[in-house]
Amino acid sequence: MPPSLSHVRDLLTAYLAVHPGEHPALSGLLNSLDTEGDPTHRATLPGHITCSAVVIDRARRVLHVRHKASGLFLAPGGHVEASDASLLAAALREVEEETGLPASALVLTPEFRDRPIDIGVHDIDARPSKAEPAHQHYDVRFVFCLADDALSPTLTLQAEEVGEATWLSFDEVCLPALRAKLARSGLDGAIVPMNAGAVVHDGRGRYLLHLRDANKPEIWQPGAWSLLGGGREPQDGTLRDTVRRELREEAGLEIADLRPYAVEHASGTEGMTVPIQVFTGTWNGDPSALRLTEGVMLAWMDPGRLPFLTMAASTRELLERHAAEHAAPPADLTAGAESGAQAPPSGTVPHIVGVHLYLEHEGRILLGRRHPDSEYAGGSWHALAGHCEAESATACLVREAYEEAGLVIDRDDLELVHTVHVVDRPAEGHGEGAGGRAGGRSGGRPPRIQLFFRAGRWEGTPELREPDKCVAWQWWNPKDLPEPIVPYTRAAIEGVQAGRAYTEWGWTR
Repeated sequence: MPPSLSHVRDLLTAYLAVHPGEHPALSGLLNSLDTEGDPTHRATLPGHITCSAVVIDRARRVLHVRHKASGLFLAPGGHVEASDASLLAAALREVEEETGLPASALVLTPEFRDRPIDIGVHDIDARPSKAEPAHQHYDVRFVFCLADDALSPTLTLQAEEVGEATWLSFDEVCLPALRAKLARSGLDGAIVPMNAGAVVHDGRGRYLLHLRDANKPEIWQPGAWSLLGGGREPQDGTLRDTVRRELREEAGLEIADLRPYAVEHASGTEGMTVPIQVFTGTWNGDPSALRLTEGVMLAWMDPGRLPFLTMAASTRELLERHAAEHAAPPADLTAGAESGAQAPPSGTVPHIVGVHLYLEHEGRILLGRRHPDSEYAGGSWHALAGHCEAESATACLVREAYEEAGLVIDRDDLELVHTVHVVDRPAEGHGEGAGGRAGGRSGGRPPRIQLFFRAGRWEGTPELREPDKCVAWQWWNPKDLPEPIVPYTRAAIEGVQAGRAYTEWGWTR
């Protein structure tokens, strides 16, 4: 059935709340909502609604097609049909019909979500061949970004209506009002998660899953097992706030150790791609004791049961990957037979694994200045770094990047670019290797494997999230690094620049 009048009224009311100056131009549409006519039907006169899709790529260009009827280059769009459940659905159908881009190739933006960026009013000349008198179009324009797997789309044009397609920069957009709104929108085509979910596990291999209502087709993934979570709301300062609020609202659940884990790409109710920032945290209570306000039930599930559950493939793959990376930690090897663990071979020394972010922007490297009172390398410049807990190296770095600097990184965008096997330690406040390259362990500290990962993509601007550890973030030319700097960090940067994969620091030659 076509979009309801209440849907159109709500959308128009929300739009005019942002653009009150356009009220006079849209008065005809407002008046039509108070009559018995349907403003979404093309026979409604003297004006009716059309819908367009403003598709933006990563180069801040907008997809345009030349409509044969007018000869103009415009965003893909057209009339609403009876099968369109919403105006957004009409725009998605039109862009697929005219260009071949499916809804799955598109992502909504956090700035506009499912609200229009613009509503244009156009005079349409009479078309005697179709028995149409002169009238007006109220063109409702929704904005989308290209999904990650559709960055260089192959277009299949609708030959009977569309002559050609092109991508135009924001300042080349033909319609002045849309051009002005794009210019001040801040949109750049980048994908930004608007939803957050939680992988809740008990640390022993079980996962807390949520069974959604099957008799509510309007909700996301009806009848499926899924993660707890939902969409960001205006009061949420961050997506971590979003997932915490959703856990409280959906299940009365409080989890203290929520950490960013991955970005999942799911399919939304309109078929569009929905990027979800997934956090992970531990809880080991009784699900039946929780106050469930949405869905049918909560239950613990073992990974072996996942293939037999009704579940989105992306969610199943995410949980299986987490399970493979977070097996129960082994017993303390130093405890020997009393702990049931196999004793290590004679002479074995445990090595600590550290992870580091090698982040490049316009030829410069991100470094942080450690707090002067830091136990390690106080006052020295150092890469964003942390120590692995019971987690994989990439999961650790994703967590540390968010906790220390507010950067959101997908583990699939991390590439190991250098490894440093180190035994020494910078002197307090100087970054000088204790004893230079002397052999042995410094101060009895165990050797360390320092892994440096380059992030191909990330979201956010470095923030001082832990000022007790880091007092400044700054981008540096790799050929002009600051002093003092942690020695093995300098060695790693120089190694990456030279194309070397491995460095030993502090070992006796």
